Amino acid sequence: MQFIKGHGTGNDFVILPDPDNQLELTAELVAALCDRRRGIGGDGVLRVVRAAKHADGADLAGEAEWFMDYWNADGSFAEMCGNGARVFVRYLLEADLATPAGVALPVATRAGLVRARVEGDVVAVEMQRPRVYDASTATLGGLTLTGAAVDVGNPHLVCALPAGLELSGLDLTRAPEFDAALFPAGVNVEFTAPGEPVDGADEHTLMRVYERGSAETLSCGTGACAVAAVALHDAARDTGTVAVDVPGGRLTVTVTDSSCWLAGPAVLVATGEVAPTALRP
Repeated sequence: MQFIKGHGTGNDFVILPDPDNQLELTAELVAALCDRRRGIGGDGVLRVVRAAKHADGADLAGEAEWFMDYWNADGSFAEMCGNGARVFVRYLLEADLATPAGVALPVATRAGLVRARVEGDVVAVEMQRPRVYDASTATLGGLTLTGAAVDVGNPHLVCALPAGLELSGLDLTRAPEFDAALFPAGVNVEFTAPGEPVDGADEHTLMRVYERGSAETLSCGTGACAVAAVALHDAARDTGTVAVDVPGGRLTVTVTDSSCWLAGPAVLVATGEVAPTALRP
């Protein structure tokens, strides 16, 4: 089975070319591929399938040729992955499966259609405008933090740290506790602190994230969009640009009246072959 390894600000993925949806991909195989000791290692799997060939992408086949079949590292599905979409687009271009059509290269996802534009090393994807819709809490060890619930096509809970508490001091080796009634399908939990002013950005935020199905990751694209939406909301702004620093680098999020652009580097680092049977216990 062929694979490509790529990442966006350290959020890394195993890419599986499967244009006609012929791979027998299972939750167990995905988890084995993402195992960092016994497999290839990754925060998730991006299967590259023609939209018309996949049940979850067929409705968008008239608008996009390719469907991003995204799986979390534990083998569960996710509706959307912002960094994954950017890496997915980088692969399509380098594999000559697509060419940028102006600023609107379409990709089908479980959260709907996203559009991409590419400028050198930077890949930006346009997603739905984040919606801040409720308040809730997350508990990490003995610390309970108030946060804002945000819909970015997948669920997020953005929790600002109180003054005096450093992001680097958080123990994210275990999943934060959250309100399962508000988030029945689980939730990505972002922890934030304010950053110093950045040229070209209206706000600057520092972020760490615990992703459902993947544990702590170096970056989360939809999480950065959620964090940006909360930063703008707290600043009484409806739109604007937010620099979001994650452990893997910097993402730039621009929230408009109707959508949200996530921009940053997307890199392919390796190609190879893997024997699926060797990954199974």
